[in-house]
Amino acid sequence: MIAVEHLTKKYGDLTAVRDLSFKVDEGRIWGLLGPNAAGKTTTMRILTGFLPATDGTAKVGNFDVFAQANEVKEILGYLPEVLPLYPDMTVIEYLGFVAALKHIPPARMKDSVAKAIKITGLEPVKGRLIKNISRGFKQRVGIAQALVHDPRVIILDEPTIGLDPAQIIEIRSLIKSLRGGHTIILSTHILAEVTQTCDGVVIINEGRLMASGSLEEVTASVRQKDGAVVKVRRAPADAAQEIAKLPGVDKVQRQDGEIRVEWAAGQDPREAIARLCLDRQFGLLELRATALSIEDIYLKIVSGGGEQ
Repeated sequence: MIAVEHLTKKYGDLTAVRDLSFKVDEGRIWGLLGPNAAGKTTTMRILTGFLPATDGTAKVGNFDVFAQANEVKEILGYLPEVLPLYPDMTVIEYLGFVAALKHIPPARMKDSVAKAIKITGLEPVKGRLIKNISRGFKQRVGIAQALVHDPRVIILDEPTIGLDPAQIIEIRSLIKSLRGGHTIILSTHILAEVTQTCDGVVIINEGRLMASGSLEEVTASVRQKDGAVVKVRRAPADAAQEIAKLPGVDKVQRQDGEIRVEWAAGQDPREAIARLCLDRQFGLLELRATALSIEDIYLKIVSGGGEQ
């Protein structure tokens, strides 16, 4: 649905995006991650036709972003970081105005606006001036204007920025409800948002692609060893020493009352660990697999990882 190949954008001597390539399949939600000045907003502006590229290609649907910009805009909705709202319009007036800008036929306009209002939960405020509604509802209006023409692709730049925790949960739920019917790219600085909302991720740094794929694929590309966390009731020091002697175990470390065990790919000594704890009566309380958090993955890739 979205295909970017060897995309480059230069501003004079500054290269904001460098030879960037990635794909997003239809109906999926993909997160766009990277530190400040990584090139995220530039990439989104190129995909939406707001900026030309210096080199490379980008397609949305089957349309070339540069050669078929009007066709792309017909199937694409965009929420920029700065909300494109008119505060002295009511919500329903504003969405009607946007629908007209997007060339929705008059016969369909009322139904299109009503559908966008329903999807985004704006019924309670649809008759109010935009300047008099909360930040959370303003964000919903921004999403509604991106949805009003029922686009196949939606690009959201920091969709939860400036919201309180309850509003963030509501907007995440709204975005997830669009999965399947729309292909979505969202940029975010909130790493937990990726695991709670997205199917996959594109991580860029200094304009370069660092990782791209489903969360499982990116995690697998970073993980070098498998591991588990063991908690025992009695003699944790003795338990750690004995676990370290088991075949296949590479590393054992005690931390915060837990025993962290690592082993190389292809090995799995968890059954032997459980048997040892039972035989030696260490009082096995917990044996769980370790998992890299999105924060771990991000830091490994951006700080210490190479390009992929």
